[in-house]
Amino acid sequence: MNFDQLFQTQLDQLKDEGNYRIFAELQRKSGEFPRVRNHSDGQDEVTVWCSNDYLGMGQNPKVMEAMIATVKECGTGAGGTRNISGNAHHHKLLEAELADLHGKEDALLFTSGYVSNWASLSTLGSRLPNAVILSDSLNHASMIEGIRHAKCDKVIWEHNNPEDLDRKLAALPANATKIVAFESVYSMDGDIAPIAEILDVCEKHGAMSYIDEVHAVGMYGPRGGGVAEREGLMDRITLIEGTLGKAYGCVGGYITGSHALIDFIRSFASGFIFTTALPPAVAAAATESIKHLKESGWERAMQKRQVARLRARLDAEGIPHEHNPSHIIPVMVKDPVKCRMLSDILMEQFGIYVQPINYPTVPKGTERLRFTPGPLHSDEDIEYLVMALKTLWKQCAIAHAVA
Repeated sequence: MNFDQLFQTQLDQLKDEGNYRIFAELQRKSGEFPRVRNHSDGQDEVTVWCSNDYLGMGQNPKVMEAMIATVKECGTGAGGTRNISGNAHHHKLLEAELADLHGKEDALLFTSGYVSNWASLSTLGSRLPNAVILSDSLNHASMIEGIRHAKCDKVIWEHNNPEDLDRKLAALPANATKIVAFESVYSMDGDIAPIAEILDVCEKHGAMSYIDEVHAVGMYGPRGGGVAEREGLMDRITLIEGTLGKAYGCVGGYITGSHALIDFIRSFASGFIFTTALPPAVAAAATESIKHLKESGWERAMQKRQVARLRARLDAEGIPHEHNPSHIIPVMVKDPVKCRMLSDILMEQFGIYVQPINYPTVPKGTERLRFTPGPLHSDEDIEYLVMALKTLWKQCAIAHAVA
C-alpha cells in the first residue's frame, strides 16, 4: 500500500478547498515587537497583527532578565517529570503566584494550555462517579478532546445560553455528577460568556463550574485575573484554567482551585504525571510576568486604546468586522480562497502578517482575518494597516460593511 499517496490525496483536497495551512518562518527580535524578521519570501521585516502575546510581555525586560538569570542559576531543562527529579522550587513559586492571582487555595502547572484542559477534563470525567460534562458548543479543541478522552456522558449546550444549560441540567439523572465547561473569551469571535448567569444555573443544579480563561488572564480585571476577576466572580467558580503562553508572554498552562481539587488532578492526570516539567527558567519568567501585570495597568490600558482605535478606523472605512466586547477583532472575509489570498498579499506587498482563519477552526462561510492590536502597535501602524485593507477590499471585490 502506498501510504504517501493516501496522505497526499487528503492534503491535495485541503489545498483545493483553500484550507491548507502555510506557516510563515518568522524570527522575533528582542525589543522590537511587533516587528519581526521574515525568513519566508517577500518582505524582510513584517509587522505582526495576529500574535497572542497580547501585551508584548514576551519582550518585557524584567521577564527576559528573570529567564536569563534562572538559566545561569539552574541550567536549561527541568530534568524530568515533577515526580522524577523535575519538581523545582520555581514551579512552586509560580503555582503560589497563580493561586493568589485567582483567589484559590492552590494551582497546578502543565506544559501548555491545551494539555491543562485535556488532562483536567479527562481526569474529572473519567474518575468522578456518574460524571456528565456539559460543554458549550463553541468550546476549544483542547476541551473537546479532554471530554472525548474522559469517555463519560456529555451534553452540548447552546453557545453562551444559560437557559439552554438550565434545561439540560434539569434533564439529567439525580445521581449525575455535573461538570459545566465553558470559556470566558472565545478566541475566534471574541465574544464573552455571561459568567454570572451561567454560575447561577450551576449553583441551582449543584454543578461544578469549569472556566477556561486563557484569552483573558493578564488582560482583564484589576490584577489581570481575567473576566471572572473583573466581574467579582472568581470565588464562585470551582476550577479556573489559564495559560502562560498568551498575555503573559511565556509558555505553559495551569489550573487553580481548592487544595483537594488540585491534589486530585495532580495524583490522577496522566497529562501531568508522565510529561517533563516546564524548565525552571520558564517558570521564573512567567512568575515575573504575572507579578508585573498584577501591579501595572499600563499595558492593559494601551491595548484597550489601540483596540478601540482600530475598530473605529475599520468602521470609518466600511471594513466588516465582528463587534464584540473583547480585544479580538475578526475581519470577516467569508471565503477561504480570498482569505488566504488577502493574507498572502498583506505579507508580500505591505509587510503585514495576519494568518487566515479557515475551516475547521471556524465554520465554512465564516473565514476571517483575526487581528489582535496590542500596546506596542503605534497609531501609525494602525493607519497603515487600515490603508492596506481598504486597498485590498477594492482590488479583491469584497463586500464592505453596511453603515
